[in-house]
Amino acid sequence: MNWNQVEGNWEQFKGKVQQQWGKLTGDDLDVVAGNRKELAGKLQERYGKAEADAEREIDDWLRRH
Repeated sequence: MNWNQVEGNWEQFKGKVQQQWGKLTGDDLDVVAGNRKELAGKLQERYGKAEADAEREIDDWLRRH
């Protein structure tokens, strides 16, 4: 799967994203709205991660789905 599929079906993926990263709120996910850069930014904000770490986690999650 690629990120375009996630972005196009964001409403279906929001629950899976929230399961993976429980500190993200529903409002956070509404702001992200399928935008990968926004998701990485929210992961940095909520979890104190470096940008590269957030991107790596997103890549790992994407490979599993």
